[in-house]
Amino acid sequence: MNSVTKLLGGLLDWIDARYPLTKTWNYHLARYYAPKNFNTWYYTGSLALLIMAIMLLTGIWLSMVYIPTAAEAFASVEFIMRDVEWGWLLRYIHAVGGSAFFIIIYLHMYRGMLYGSYKKPRELVWIVGMLTYFTMMGIGITGYMLPWGQMSYWALQVVISMFGAIPVFGEDLALWLRGDYVVSGVTLTRFYALHACALPLLLLGLVFVHLIALHEVGSNNPDGIEIKANKDANGIPLDGIPFHPYYSVKDLVGFVVFLIIFSAVIFFAPDMYGYFLEGINFAPANPLSTPEHIVPNWYFTAYYAILRAIPDKFIGVCAMGLASVIFIFLPWLDRSPVKSIRYRGWKYRTALIAFTISFVSLSWLGTQLATPVFVWMARFFTLIYFGFFFLMPFYTSTDNDKPVPDRIP
Repeated sequence: MNSVTKLLGGLLDWIDARYPLTKTWNYHLARYYAPKNFNTWYYTGSLALLIMAIMLLTGIWLSMVYIPTAAEAFASVEFIMRDVEWGWLLRYIHAVGGSAFFIIIYLHMYRGMLYGSYKKPRELVWIVGMLTYFTMMGIGITGYMLPWGQMSYWALQVVISMFGAIPVFGEDLALWLRGDYVVSGVTLTRFYALHACALPLLLLGLVFVHLIALHEVGSNNPDGIEIKANKDANGIPLDGIPFHPYYSVKDLVGFVVFLIIFSAVIFFAPDMYGYFLEGINFAPANPLSTPEHIVPNWYFTAYYAILRAIPDKFIGVCAMGLASVIFIFLPWLDRSPVKSIRYRGWKYRTALIAFTISFVSLSWLGTQLATPVFVWMARFFTLIYFGFFFLMPFYTSTDNDKPVPDRIP
């Protein structure tokens, strides 16, 4: 036993002399001091990493069988589902994982809005996180086309037509995205390359930068108190504890709970009643038959509702783009000196509740037919949605915030 330990110790020393393995482990885990008051909201970060790993692994296996051509794409998906051993499970894990990824990311972003994780000194962490979200949107859009089903084909027509509405260079951009004058097998191959290679590489790079930037400034906490401001004689935060083993073990518990729920969805409701996998998409793409109701994935329906709420197509596209990009500017729109909602005044609390209701309502409206009543409802909630951001400098600077303690209670 001693000889084995000595051998492993020697191997570790040999690696450390050539690569900072132990230093990296200590800096980012064993000696990375996180606030001692993390709550369940803070599971979302580690769960996002877990789902990303699941998506990458299942995506690699699926790409070994999938054929990115207009003639064979749909049949190859059916082959995976029916003939490849455990192929149905891999496909459902990947499909449900995509929705789970966005659920966790939306909760992760919402946690940042609750506790002010975008405020100084974490502006760069927030910006890189938002770039990661935009990359995920690109992965979701390109991946949605790959089954080459009816909804995949026609939803892509809608997406590309939105880019075509941009003045001056819109048509050229739409042509570049399609790779052809119409959506065709060339478009499918192009989107497959983006989905399976380019965008995942970009996502991994952004996640890496996001984590490095986070560990440089330190994690935020539910009280919004900077633990680095109070250290002992050894430079250790008084309100911090090592991430490993304390939070790494807690994250394992979160993984188990998540995987139980995730497995239940996969085995009992993988389509989630049409929200994760639409029934119409189980029919092959038919350019001659337009579906009655074209909708994107559920995680884009809020933006789709904003697009439909505005009569002018170009203005609608701009509003839809602004609805997602505007999150980047939160560090400068929020003028309150307080981070956490625990010490915020009633104005921000009310505004955040209104924003939450508007986002959920828009997400539902985006799945419904564009009847006059639903369109007017979408316009109402669109005003509330943008009002949350545009009015933020005024209601945050005049809010009756509570005093923030110097230490975590």
